[in-house]
Amino acid sequence: MTTSPAAPVCHTELIAGEFARLRREKKARHRDIAEELAISEGELIAAHAGLSLADGALLGAERLQADWPAIIAALEPLGEVMALTRNASCVHEKTGVYRKASHNNHVGLVQGGEIDLRVFYRHWAHGFAVREVNEKGGEQEVQRSLQFFDAAGNAVHKIFLKPQSERAAYDALVARFADADQAAGIAVAAVAPAPAELPDAQIDVAGFRAAWADLRDTHAFFTLLKKYSVSRLQGLRLAEPRFVQPLDKSCVLDLLNDAAREKVAIMAFVGNAGMLQIHAGPVHKIAVMGPWINILDVRFNLHLREEHIASAWVVKKPTVDGLVTSVELFDASGETIAMFFGERQPGMHELCEWRNVVERVVQEGELCAA
Repeated sequence: MTTSPAAPVCHTELIAGEFARLRREKKARHRDIAEELAISEGELIAAHAGLSLADGALLGAERLQADWPAIIAALEPLGEVMALTRNASCVHEKTGVYRKASHNNHVGLVQGGEIDLRVFYRHWAHGFAVREVNEKGGEQEVQRSLQFFDAAGNAVHKIFLKPQSERAAYDALVARFADADQAAGIAVAAVAPAPAELPDAQIDVAGFRAAWADLRDTHAFFTLLKKYSVSRLQGLRLAEPRFVQPLDKSCVLDLLNDAAREKVAIMAFVGNAGMLQIHAGPVHKIAVMGPWINILDVRFNLHLREEHIASAWVVKKPTVDGLVTSVELFDASGETIAMFFGERQPGMHELCEWRNVVERVVQEGELCAA
């Protein structure tokens, strides 16, 4: 016997009540609670607009004005915070300061230190300042954050205060950007379907391969895909074998373990339509917990759902500084889960240590397959 999905919970008071119950009973995370209620995470947070912790609510939210670049530019006075970006299969958490924020039309950058972001504001639709009561060691504390969502209510980016953060600066930012409309709830749009790939037979494969061989900058890769109307995964399938090699997805744990053991500085990219978040530096503690592969470092955490990896690829792109090697992970729908590179800056050659780690993992995967 099959059961139909739960009907969406539409009434904001009902959503808030169910959130409190599930938070207390199951200690469930926001994303899981929203899924159980058949709503988006943005709707879950928006249902708490206007609620006060002083009145016994577990969570209160204050709607922010949709001036996203100005909000990001105003974050530096908060000091050290934790930036969180995720997709359905991977969570990227990085502690640092939002420095050197800039934007050009709908694209923003934060590139002044440990927090390294590429922001795509056209996908930002809702933002909230969130205060939530959490229990730690039998005591209650209030977690403060800023949370941003797309038009479908999917989380784009979150910023959490740390004990060392400047709370007065947070309060001042919230007061500055608070929206006049603080009514509970939001209207969400349906998730737009991904554009269908063109059949391989309609792609100028020869031209695409020649243009790949002529690359001089990794940042030109997106333009290359767009020019030839191929998705990223389709582009890897059609590329010359000298630039692309499928990798056994079970090798991802070996890759991270080897990088940690050999103290190889890496770059870890995780994103969604509205945000790309980057870690640069060594990784230390790799741990498997249930279905999750985790990096558990003091200022950087990554949580990767291993069984969501449908394919993994070693990708090489020509640049003026030589080949740049990445390991790229995709889910069953062809969406990018995460990408790993050796740490480098323009004008620098790729780390030999990173290339050696990747080549060894490829060889080990071939031996396992044999």
